Amino acid sequence: MRLVVIGVNHKTAPVALRERLAFVGNDLNTALTELKVFTDGSVIVSTCNRTEIYVLVPQAVPQLADADSSPNNSSASMTAATDEHIVIVKQWLAKFKNIAVSEIEPFLYVHRDTHALTHWLRVAAGLDSMILGEPQILGQIKQAVHLSQTEHAVSSQLGWVIDQVFAAAKRVRNETNVGAQAVSLGFAAAKLVTQIFDNLPSRTLLVVAAGEMNRLVTMHIAGLGVGRIIICNRSPERAEALAAELRQANRRVEVRGLDELPQLLAEADIVSSCSGSMAVLIDKNMTAQALKRRRYQPMLMIDLAVPRDIDSTISRMDDVYLYSIDDLQHVIAGNLEQRRQAAVDAELLVSQLVVEIERQFQVRKVGADIQQYRTNTYAQVQQLLTATLKQVENAEVDTEAAIIELSRQLTQTLTHAPSKLMRKAAREGDSQLLDFVVSGLHDAYRKRR
Repeated sequence: MRLVVIGVNHKTAPVALRERLAFVGNDLNTALTELKVFTDGSVIVSTCNRTEIYVLVPQAVPQLADADSSPNNSSASMTAATDEHIVIVKQWLAKFKNIAVSEIEPFLYVHRDTHALTHWLRVAAGLDSMILGEPQILGQIKQAVHLSQTEHAVSSQLGWVIDQVFAAAKRVRNETNVGAQAVSLGFAAAKLVTQIFDNLPSRTLLVVAAGEMNRLVTMHIAGLGVGRIIICNRSPERAEALAAELRQANRRVEVRGLDELPQLLAEADIVSSCSGSMAVLIDKNMTAQALKRRRYQPMLMIDLAVPRDIDSTISRMDDVYLYSIDDLQHVIAGNLEQRRQAAVDAELLVSQLVVEIERQFQVRKVGADIQQYRTNTYAQVQQLLTATLKQVENAEVDTEAAIIELSRQLTQTLTHAPSKLMRKAAREGDSQLLDFVVSGLHDAYRKRR
């Protein structure tokens, strides 16, 4: 298949090196343009946890102008050509990032052909992620592919491989439970929202404190399509920063002071709190007043703070669903174990899909080989026919003799390749191949009769 992946991830390289090897902004466009010179197509996947370069190795491998090695472009061995090309890509990466090859070599992994395809499927399916089964990586790969297509860095063969990877990743998602359960606080909180409420555009989310943990939870819940978001925070600057981020996603957001919390609580269907305060911010009396004003419509409260922001006794009140960070962590732990069990099925499916893809690739490849064989044979036949017609026109031979000679030459031309293959099989003692070729030729002869 000539597919190679070279990269680092959270398992093989420290964060400091991953940061130096990351591709961002115009780096990606420039890199893809440079890779086109010595590959048959490339995709660069660069995230906080990995930088991977997927390339198709060309039949002939050119040498970088200032490369230390001297690849032999005339090598008959594709394995040798691939080895040479891996060296070139490593040298290119080091030069592009201004890092010595020796500095990155110990942290790089290299996969080729079947192993490269298996790796790409595992990455796309979330089986190689820091959080097992996370779905974001597939979207990141799709973005990387889109950029490669924009830069005309995706050849037809690489495009075919990419289509198979996406289809396989979709099957893994649909046919296993590897990504079915929530294993992050944000995802778990969003799951709770969907279990308790419907008609989310009519719901209001109250965000108490705009720290990083609450920001992540808020972004997940906002992504569900909640109609209104209110941010209560002591610091207006941090609240406005989160509000600006949400508004970029076309969310309806209000920023209010923390002193307005008792009044705002009655407007909230969902409350997410993580203030870091040493005192309780939402007590039982405040909640009872809010419920009364809400006419006892249900409320979901998520307390991410340690110590707690919300009085734990509120959990005994009717119409209130209160979850602490420990509750969410217990859910996540159980779900993660389910994901690990589902990953066994997912890994097995990936192995089966790789075999299917390689079988399809061989069928696709042999189709091209057959077409090339027919084209070459047709060219030889046309050459013989042209020479024969010229002899007849110039009266060098009579027509009957020319036809007899043309028939002999055509027979030699058409039987040369299979005859050569049968001799090779006999010489090497490959009786299975010999029987297959002989029986195939005899069957074809009988059908023509």
